[in-house]
Amino acid sequence: MICDHCKLRPATVHFTKIVAGQKTDYHLCEQCAQEHGDFFAKAAQAFHFNDLLSSLLNMESSPGFTSLPMSNARCNVCGMTYNQFTQIGRFGCPNCYESFASRLEPLLKRIQSNTAHVGKVPQKSGEATRSRNELQQLRKELQTAVTTEQYEQAAKIRDKIRELEQKLEG
Repeated sequence: MICDHCKLRPATVHFTKIVAGQKTDYHLCEQCAQEHGDFFAKAAQAFHFNDLLSSLLNMESSPGFTSLPMSNARCNVCGMTYNQFTQIGRFGCPNCYESFASRLEPLLKRIQSNTAHVGKVPQKSGEATRSRNELQQLRKELQTAVTTEQYEQAAKIRDKIRELEQKLEG
């Protein structure tokens, strides 16, 4: 995309301005954004994801957050502590996700309102993903039906689960 102002350089600053219900999209190169004063310059400032993540990770100061005793928690593979993660903004290894899982769940709920992906899935690989999600949902429904002693409904759900499992295996 080319800069809306100079029409020469690639647009790297993209934002939407809404004034009195009127929406205007801006696509500017960094130079034009800086030349157009504080409004555009603020949008052109470098965005540091690690800084944002670090501030979100500092949830102990948030009202209503129950602090979890994790400051001494350490990944048993790479040795990273949770405090190091909050300062750096990224994990040291894949095992860190499991090591700090109890702390990540409230963070993900705060950032995304959910801890499971609920967005779009790729068309090609999406069928298997949708089937696995449906299978997971059916298992929850089966558990609920058994708990509430709705055995006929549970049998129907069980049959759907078996059918879906065969479909996924085949």
